[in-house]
Amino acid sequence: MESLGLTVEMVAVLSLLTLTVILFVTELVRVDVTAIIILVVLGLLGYAPGLENIGDTSTLFDGFSSNAVISIIAVMIIGAGLDKTGVMSAVTAVILRFGGQTEERIIPIIASTVGVISSFMQNVGAAALFLPVVSRISSRTEIPMSRLLMPMGFCAILGGTITMVGSSPLILLNDLMASSNASLPADAQMQPFDLFSVTPIGLTLVVSGILYFIIFGRFLLPGSKEDGPTAADVRADYLSRLYGLDSGYTELSVPEDSPIVGRALLDIHAEFNIYVIAIHVNNKSHLAPIVLDILEAPCRLAVMGQPSAIRRFAVQNDLFIHPRIDKFAHDLAAHRCGVAEIVIPPDSSMIGKSAREVRARERYGFSLLAIYRGEDVLSHISTDDHEPTVIGFEPLRAGDTILVHTAWRTLSALKRDRNFVIVTSDFPQEELRPKKLGWALLFFAISIGMILLTDVLLSLCLLTGAAGMIVSRVLRIDEAYAAVGWNTVFLLASLIPLGSAVQTTGTAEWIATGILSALDGVPIWGLQIGVAVLATVFTLIMSNVGATVLLVPLAVSIAVAAGGDPAIFALTVAISTSNSFLIPTHQVNALIMGPAGYAVRDFMRAGIGMTALFLIVSIVMMNVIF
Repeated sequence: MESLGLTVEMVAVLSLLTLTVILFVTELVRVDVTAIIILVVLGLLGYAPGLENIGDTSTLFDGFSSNAVISIIAVMIIGAGLDKTGVMSAVTAVILRFGGQTEERIIPIIASTVGVISSFMQNVGAAALFLPVVSRISSRTEIPMSRLLMPMGFCAILGGTITMVGSSPLILLNDLMASSNASLPADAQMQPFDLFSVTPIGLTLVVSGILYFIIFGRFLLPGSKEDGPTAADVRADYLSRLYGLDSGYTELSVPEDSPIVGRALLDIHAEFNIYVIAIHVNNKSHLAPIVLDILEAPCRLAVMGQPSAIRRFAVQNDLFIHPRIDKFAHDLAAHRCGVAEIVIPPDSSMIGKSAREVRARERYGFSLLAIYRGEDVLSHISTDDHEPTVIGFEPLRAGDTILVHTAWRTLSALKRDRNFVIVTSDFPQEELRPKKLGWALLFFAISIGMILLTDVLLSLCLLTGAAGMIVSRVLRIDEAYAAVGWNTVFLLASLIPLGSAVQTTGTAEWIATGILSALDGVPIWGLQIGVAVLATVFTLIMSNVGATVLLVPLAVSIAVAAGGDPAIFALTVAISTSNSFLIPTHQVNALIMGPAGYAVRDFMRAGIGMTALFLIVSIVMMNVIF
């Protein structure tokens, strides 16, 4: 192939590309700041003599209104709306029910779910919708988000290769092939691919990605739990040291013939040195206030206390200890309830009254666990420092610190009650709106329906759903603004003009023709690998759509000249433009970078192996299937 001449504009763009990569890798400044710097430099270069063609300065900021960026903003708002209604909490509970508390089980469930979803909607949309889910799973399991978001993000990208509508390059492919057919002889004409033609390739890639993180994730992913104690660990140690309380929950099954059936809950607390936090009976869970004063069976109990006391309680009463929380996984989730400290102020009406007397469970919605008075701790639990006390009948005094178990929504309401001073401050204080669930699901369905069933612009489809959630008051407008990750928006919008300059100045074509000319005489399989590698490199420095539009005609020409199948070479380009894992220039990688606290080196460490695996699996599967 004939090489193009290197121009001044090409040299300037190549220099900018080199600077961008250096700043990304070294992280001398944040990646979003790097993108803004490159945008400014690119714009100023457009005014330099001899560089007028490097880019149209009148369209320099068009990236901020691009289809991709508006789509990301809209899908973040939609995700926040669904989260506000409690939908994502329900999804989290389902995942934890099947995945337990270990990342080896949770990662495959999250990754496979997102991978399948991204096969029929934009991968960045699937990833953005699952961000709140992963955040809640991280909170409940104490697995750092950095251990979960990268597998999710990578599999969202991989999922885009499952169908011909899963990613923009695959959507464009048939049209590009039809255009190339005009210059091909009759015996080399390419047939369009069907919707599920690439499904075996995509599914294999997703499975490979999941296995990659299951096998190597422990070595590649940052933020291991062993890096140091979490905030939850510190809190648990504090409660154990000061109050002698194990803040974890244990779930017990109570059979009908158990000795404790028919007994009062207060007696159970005092006799066995435990706390019954919740009861599940007749297919319904009861937290504070627990309306059942007398224990019925069969039922499940969620209890707190020292492990030895719980085991003794179970043995003496023929109870079964479940290995993990099951029936109460949703109700006792860390973002819904927990242990808090409250001080009784001098003018409180609670002074001189006991929790039992004022019916604290029913009136205030909390379960009293302990009282810290002066240097003493009063509780049902006996320790080396104090004897057990029936604290439900203990009159409260001014200055008492009471330890309670309560729903966070209830604790937020108690902040407005002058009878209490809330000491605990680090608890979720979000306002859920379950009554808006219908509206949220309606506008989410409208967006998805428009994407799948109409030719309306993707960003407009998603913005319709986002606007609907704001108009229907699922989200307030300020909450919608807060839901947007503006660092992601600036990162992508600022890099779009650089990608355009790479293409419009002929730099991309110069790189492509130079590399492909060097491959002259290489076997067909070697040429296909070369095309795949070239597409992979291009998608790191420019949009995957731009890379596809540029490389498909070149790949078709190479295939015809070498006697290969031009359709397979074109598909190689469209598939390989999803091989974008090394640096956070892909929309999904940019999206997860901030919430997980990733550095560029984290992407490079995990992305090198994923990139190589993608190349091997995709090339092998394309040749096996076609």
